[in-house]
Amino acid sequence: MTDDRVDARRVTSPPEAPADSGKRETLKKLAALGALALTDVAALSSCGRRVAPSLNRERRVIVLGLDGLDPHGVERLMSKGKLPNMRRLMQLGGFRRLASSIPPQSPVAWATFITGRDPGGHGLYDFIQRDPKTYIPYLSIARTEAPEKSLSIGQWRVPLSAGKVELLRRGRAFWDVLAEQGVPASAYRVPANFPPQDSGVKQLAGLGAPDLRGTYGEFSFYTDAPPKPGRDISGGAICQVQVLKGRARAQLMGPDNTLREGEPQSAVDFDILVDRDHKLVKIVLQDEEVLLREGEWSDWTTVRFEMIPHLRHVSGICRFYLKAVRPYLKLYVTPINVDPRDPALPISAPSDFSAKLARKLGLFYTQGFPHDVKALRHEILDDEEYLQQSDIAFGEEKRMYEMALDEFERGLLFYYFATSDRTQHMFWRTMDRRHPAYDRRLAKKLGPVIEECYRASDDLVGQAMEACDGDTTLIVLSDHGFAPYYRSFNLNTWLAQNEYLLGIDRWGSGADIFGNADWQNTLAYGLGFNSLYFNMQGREPYGMVGRQERPLLAAQLAEELTQVRDPETGDRVIDHVYLAEEIYSPDQAEHAPDMIIGYASGYRCSDDSVLGEVSEKLTEDNLDKWSGDHCIDRSRVPGILLTNRRIAADAPALTDLTATVLEEFGAERPDEMAGRPILSP
Repeated sequence: MTDDRVDARRVTSPPEAPADSGKRETLKKLAALGALALTDVAALSSCGRRVAPSLNRERRVIVLGLDGLDPHGVERLMSKGKLPNMRRLMQLGGFRRLASSIPPQSPVAWATFITGRDPGGHGLYDFIQRDPKTYIPYLSIARTEAPEKSLSIGQWRVPLSAGKVELLRRGRAFWDVLAEQGVPASAYRVPANFPPQDSGVKQLAGLGAPDLRGTYGEFSFYTDAPPKPGRDISGGAICQVQVLKGRARAQLMGPDNTLREGEPQSAVDFDILVDRDHKLVKIVLQDEEVLLREGEWSDWTTVRFEMIPHLRHVSGICRFYLKAVRPYLKLYVTPINVDPRDPALPISAPSDFSAKLARKLGLFYTQGFPHDVKALRHEILDDEEYLQQSDIAFGEEKRMYEMALDEFERGLLFYYFATSDRTQHMFWRTMDRRHPAYDRRLAKKLGPVIEECYRASDDLVGQAMEACDGDTTLIVLSDHGFAPYYRSFNLNTWLAQNEYLLGIDRWGSGADIFGNADWQNTLAYGLGFNSLYFNMQGREPYGMVGRQERPLLAAQLAEELTQVRDPETGDRVIDHVYLAEEIYSPDQAEHAPDMIIGYASGYRCSDDSVLGEVSEKLTEDNLDKWSGDHCIDRSRVPGILLTNRRIAADAPALTDLTATVLEEFGAERPDEMAGRPILSP
């Protein structure tokens, strides 16, 4: 899950630090705790490590990642005979609940499996992390840096050095370890792997790969309907057009043109010819024409954005959906995806792999988060239109999956699907009568959507089983399970109310910690879905918590947070609070949250608090279409493990699967990888 409003550019730098008044007052409560001791640091060394006796490069291992499949749902549907392939796989080998990462977020969990290391080793702690030097948040998977040197010629800037797109996940991927030892490998659409590293492994990036504009995906919506006052759209844009004599002129917005002074946003003009009587439009875009009727989706359309006229352009692709023609035009356009035939960003390895896929399969979504949940949340697409869009993305992924299975000969094949995660996020409200957003009429129409998604996942398992021979190990896993998201909790509001976060005087009016916090008297702040940071001396620019005070602060916060009750329901909000040094290796200590909040089932950190905002209400009902979640305590949302081999562990974890895959090939496991093999010989 990602929040669609993250944009570090809109966050102001911290204000000048105020005077040191009040510091001792805010620490009185810590002194009263005396000599409270922290829990001993958990042992993080790998247990049972052994070097396999011989390398088997002819071995075949298929890893099928089904994001978010929940063991409760799998067990219930298997018992009803609705998941025959998963049931058959369980009988062939085994089924277990799989311990997720702390926190159980997709980029964190998949990075843990990819590297065999906990977040302290791979450096991804949350979807959103912060720069300790500025407090400013950033998306955790990748970072883009402009060229350091350029030459200005009039209005143009000529780069003299290369820009850089950097994967922020640390540690070697297990498929790279296999490739180094001569085992062929392919990894399709795996999260936390943008940009893919060119190591001889065929890779197509997944979650983390941006659209052409560098975002996780921003749609466009063209209409001549009167604008709704006060409507706040994030993750997309509503573009007002005028339809005069059956024609509207509009623009598709592209990436910033870094080759021009001021880096203006590039754009392409296009025409919309509107026939209200026959409920259709014709779109004229560069050298293409697209004819659509109401309720119809276009194929992929190529868009070329000129960076330097006649010399350099950037190619993207998009789809159009005609929602309505009368009484008003309503035309949805997908985010502009990177063109896989001519990628402007490094979405695959080797670099021409995406073009080879496009030649075989046609064009496809290249952004790592193709399901447009933002368009659904903002009611640009309704529930059924969103499901159509999701089905288009899933259909493309499935065709690529079938091709990958058909071409697979030996080594490793790792294929990932996201639809099961996105569907549960958006449609939990259609099957749970307790949910504040439950609607009886909608439930009657769309109540089976999640079950249908599980059954579609079962079909994928069946296809993988058909591709197996006697020398193939099949591993099916999900990174976490799912839970209802009934109520939102604003962590920063709680910190402000309890005087850990100072300087926020006006709540509920867009107040945030960046321009408002009294940093020199603030002890702690929240950023991200599960992360809490101490304002540490020597780490944050205006840090006030010393090393000796840190254990006392941690002990008190842990005690108080686990006692928090929802003032409206009386329910417990937080199950567990984890101290970073108790659960993580120390490699990335500067960037790690000091505490991880494990929310109780039914609760999640509010969107406002995720982005450092302080709202008026401490808790409130979740009336959003985003109605299921997993950013809670790990114990509440285990993933699943299914395999055609007998499982010799009762409680496997993600890092155990990393070790298991290497063991299947007899590959030597690097010392930094934790876990132990769990399949019986």
